[in-house]
Amino acid sequence: MSSIPSSLDDPWERLDQLIRRDPARRGLIEAETVLPPLCPGHLRAACDHLARFGQTVWLITGFYIPGATPPAAETDGPPGTALLAAALSALGMRVSILTDDRCAACVTFAVEQYGLKRDTVITLPMTAQEVDAWTNAALAEPANRDLSHVIAIERVGPSYTLDDLGRDDSPASRRAEFAATVPVEHHDRCHNMRGVIIDEDTAPLHRVLEMVSAQRPGVRTVGVGDGGNEIGMGAIPWREIRRRLSGPAASLIPCRVAADWTILAGVSNWGAQALAAGCVARRNRAGILTAWTAELEETRLRNLVAAGLAVDGVTRLYEPTVDGLPFLTYIQPWEGMRRLFLETPTSP
Repeated sequence: MSSIPSSLDDPWERLDQLIRRDPARRGLIEAETVLPPLCPGHLRAACDHLARFGQTVWLITGFYIPGATPPAAETDGPPGTALLAAALSALGMRVSILTDDRCAACVTFAVEQYGLKRDTVITLPMTAQEVDAWTNAALAEPANRDLSHVIAIERVGPSYTLDDLGRDDSPASRRAEFAATVPVEHHDRCHNMRGVIIDEDTAPLHRVLEMVSAQRPGVRTVGVGDGGNEIGMGAIPWREIRRRLSGPAASLIPCRVAADWTILAGVSNWGAQALAAGCVARRNRAGILTAWTAELEETRLRNLVAAGLAVDGVTRLYEPTVDGLPFLTYIQPWEGMRRLFLETPTSP
């Protein structure tokens, strides 16, 4: 298998740097100016494993914003997931995107804009019992015997409990700090970045990842996030996320669900895009990225918003922005990724 060209000084570091910027000032990445980086090397490891061993891949996405008028899925998550699905499909992998009823229309629209079929999207039910039943049935299907990866992209997961801290062998002082700052009613709950519990509008799709990990230990999992409340962030200790986040909700929102590799980005779409770019480069198929220009990405984002299916998760407005960033700022990392791999010849 071909590798990313050795003529680059350190392509993986450059790829990671492109997405480790924090224009929205969330805190997780901004703190890395004075604190050690979180999850170093995870992007490289995830790209390498996915490119080498990817067969059937489940992607999980969709973050519902009940406070929008009217409520909708956010613009961070579905576009990046659709791009990643298109890239993996082009590499010959069998891809399904799992979401819930609240976000299904948005995710389906995003997928179709990349030329993928509507049945790429699977809408799961809203209750834990039904999600568990679906997962067990899906894992029993012959078509999913070669399931290789489950990847969550900007998908909220449940918060910590005292029991979770205990399993991590956290010292008594840390458990006392948790008990003093996180009210019981916020334990094991899905929160938005404002610390508002959104369980009623969010299917527990984290259970898919957890059940797959338990029943198929050979399947690798990846979490992509930007704020600390997403599936995969459980790989980072609660206290570490808390001290890096800003705002009064910092103690409440950290997600307890871990993944084998956690990809941190200033915007979660960037993390999905980096996975796509890294995988096609690993396969010596960077030409796949040629058609996905910044202009076309802007058109796709505008179409998604114009259809009334997505809002900016920060402003909660129907506008073609992501996490409060104007498009010209938002698209810069993607343009950098394309230059990184398209302007440098690959070698066998």
